Amino acid sequence: MRTIREKVLEYDWGRRSLVQLKEELGHLLDREILLPSEPGGWWHQYVCPVHHTELRFEPEEADAKEFHCPHGCRLEGEPYRGAWLVFKHQSLARYALIAAVVHAAEGEDIYAGLAKEILVRYAEQFPEYPVHPEAQPWMLKGRAFHQALTEAIWSTSLLRSYLLLKDHGVEFAEEELGRLNHFCSMLESSMEQYRHILIHERGTPENNYTAWLNAALAGVYAAKGEETKLRGLLDGEGGFLHHLSIGVHPDQFEFEGSTYYHIFVLRAYLIVAEMAGRFGIDLLEAEGSEGQCLKGMFDVLAALAGDNGELPALHDGPFARIPFAREITEVFEIGVAAYGNKDYGPILLEAYRYLSGEPKRCGLEALLFGQGEEPTLPRHRPERPGIILPQSGFAVLRHPGNPLSVLADFGPHGGSHGHYDKLHVSLYHKEGPVTPELGMVPYGSALRKEWFAETASHNTVSIGGRSQAPHTGRLMKSEDRPTGSYLWLRSEEAYQGAVLDRHLIVAEDYILDWFHVELQEENDIDWWFHPVGMLELPGEERWESAEGVAGGQDGYPRVELLRVLRGGGRGNDGSPVKWRLALQNRRSSVTGCLMLAGGSELYEIRTPGTAEDPSRRASGLLHRSRGSSADIIALYRSGPIEGFVQSSQEAGRVEIRIDSTRGTQVYELLPDFGLKLV
Repeated sequence: MRTIREKVLEYDWGRRSLVQLKEELGHLLDREILLPSEPGGWWHQYVCPVHHTELRFEPEEADAKEFHCPHGCRLEGEPYRGAWLVFKHQSLARYALIAAVVHAAEGEDIYAGLAKEILVRYAEQFPEYPVHPEAQPWMLKGRAFHQALTEAIWSTSLLRSYLLLKDHGVEFAEEELGRLNHFCSMLESSMEQYRHILIHERGTPENNYTAWLNAALAGVYAAKGEETKLRGLLDGEGGFLHHLSIGVHPDQFEFEGSTYYHIFVLRAYLIVAEMAGRFGIDLLEAEGSEGQCLKGMFDVLAALAGDNGELPALHDGPFARIPFAREITEVFEIGVAAYGNKDYGPILLEAYRYLSGEPKRCGLEALLFGQGEEPTLPRHRPERPGIILPQSGFAVLRHPGNPLSVLADFGPHGGSHGHYDKLHVSLYHKEGPVTPELGMVPYGSALRKEWFAETASHNTVSIGGRSQAPHTGRLMKSEDRPTGSYLWLRSEEAYQGAVLDRHLIVAEDYILDWFHVELQEENDIDWWFHPVGMLELPGEERWESAEGVAGGQDGYPRVELLRVLRGGGRGNDGSPVKWRLALQNRRSSVTGCLMLAGGSELYEIRTPGTAEDPSRRASGLLHRSRGSSADIIALYRSGPIEGFVQSSQEAGRVEIRIDSTRGTQVYELLPDFGLKLV
C-alpha cells in the first residue's frame, strides 16, 4: 500500500489531487477559523419549499443568515439556519481531514496547525452544546446536531484527522490532549447510551444508526488506544458481526432495500474495519452468520449498476448529490484497493465524473484511500449476466447483444425508507437510464410523501387512484431461454382483491413487458411510464387536449394531464402506439410501443422531475383502463420497431406477435404457466 506522500510522488492523479486540496484550503490559511457556536439542526430541512431542491451551500462562507435556492428563492430563519449549520460543521470537520492529508503529503507545519486548530477548538466547544432541545421526538438526540446519527458521522472525520496527524508525528500539547481526551470520553459515553437505546430499549439493533454508532466508537477506541474495548465492539448484540448478520440480507443487500443506505452502512463498516486494522484485526474478510461480507456488499452493487457505472436509486436515496458521490468514491476506492475487482471501476469513475465533470480520480477521497494506477473504463465491457436477489427482492435481466436491460422490484417494502412500488421496473440502456427510479428529495420536502414514495411516481400499476399498500411481492418464475431471459412477478397484497402479474422478457433485440391485472370488482387501472430524456410522441392529429390533474390521491395531484389518445376497437383488440425517447446524452435513443386496447386511454403527463431537481418537470405516459381485468403490453427496442401486432382476444386468450431478428415470435399468456412462446 502506498502512503499519501508516495501517491503524490508516483502518480499524476496524486499530484492533481494534492493541488486541488490545497486550493480548497486556501481561504483558511490567512484568516481566523470561526467555528459556529450554535449546534446544527437537521440537514434534510435544507430544501426549498417551492422548488424542492436542496439549497446552495458554500463552505467558504463563514456565517449565513440568508439561504439561496438554485432557482432564485431566498429564505431566512429556521429551520434553514439550523440545517445550514449541519453543513457548516461537517465542512469544517472535512477541512480538518483535508489539512491532515496535505500535511501527510508534504509535511508543512501550516497544514498540521490548521487541522489541529479545528480539532482542538471543537473538542473545547463540544461540552458546551446541550443535548439538543429542538430535536424532533423520534430522533436520538445529539449535542452538536439534532441527530446523534449526524454527530457520529461528523466525529469520524475529526477522529480520522487526529489519527492521521499522530501517524505523521504531529505532537499535541498536554492541554490540547486533555481537551481531546475529554471530547473522546463524552463522545464515547453518548454513543454507548444511544446504542443501548437502539439495541435494548427499542429492540432495533439492525438499524443503520447502529452501524454508525459503532463506527464512531471504533474511532474513539483507536484514538485512545483501547484495543480491548474495540474488540468488544465486534461481538455481542448490535456489534459489527451481529449487525452484519441482521442488517444485511444473505443476498448481500442492506435490509431496507435502498442503494443509498446500503452504501451508508457499508461506509460505516469500512470505518470500523479501518480502526480495527490499527490493532492488527482484519475485518475485510469477516462474515456474518449467513455469509454476509463486505466484498459481497461491493459485488452486489457492481451487479446492479448500469454499464456506465450509474447506481440505481432504489427506495429512499438521492438521484444524484455531491455528498453522496463523495461517499461512493470513498467506499469504492477502499473496495478497489482491498479486493481488486475491476467491475468496481465504472462505479468509482462515474462518481468522480459527477463530482468534477471527468471520470478521473480527484480530491480527498482519491488521495486518502486510492491505491495504484488510475482505473480506466474498458472500450468494450464484457457482457454481464443478470442477477436475482431473492431476499431483497430485486432482479436484473440482461441478454447478450441487447444494449437494454431491466431492473425489477418485487421484494419487501423497506420500512421507513421503502416506497409503495412493487412490480416497478427500471429500464436501462448501456449509456444511461431510460426509466429509472426517480430518487428521494431531502426529507424536509413535502414531495417526499406527496410524490416520490407513492406508487404514481413509479413504473408500475396503481388501482383506483390510490397507492399500493406496503407489502412484499413474489417471484413466480425465472428462466433463461434461448429466446431471452424471462421473469414473472406477482403482487397479491397491493390492493384488496387484486392480483397483479408482470411478465418481462429481455431478448436479443427487444424487451417485452406484459402487465396482467385481475380485480374482484371493476376499477380504474393505471399503468405509469416515467422516462428521463426527450420523449417524442408521433401522430399529432390523433391526440386530444386534456386538462387538470390525474384525479386520484397519493401523488395523483402532482400529475398534470396534457393530452389523451383514446383506444378504438373492442376488448383487447387495439393498435400499437409508438414513441421515441432520446437519452439524456443524446447519443442514443430507445423506441417504445404500447398496445392501446379498446376503451382505454393513453395520456401524456407532466410530473415532478427526478429528485435532483423536481422543478424540472418531466414528461411521461399514463395508460388508463377501467374494468375487472387488463392486459397492458409494451415493447422496447434500441432502434426502430417495425412490427408489433396483438391478435384478437378469443375465448379469453391473448397473444402478441413480435417481428425480431429471429423472425416473427408469438407469445401467449397462460394462467398457470406465464408467457409461452407459441
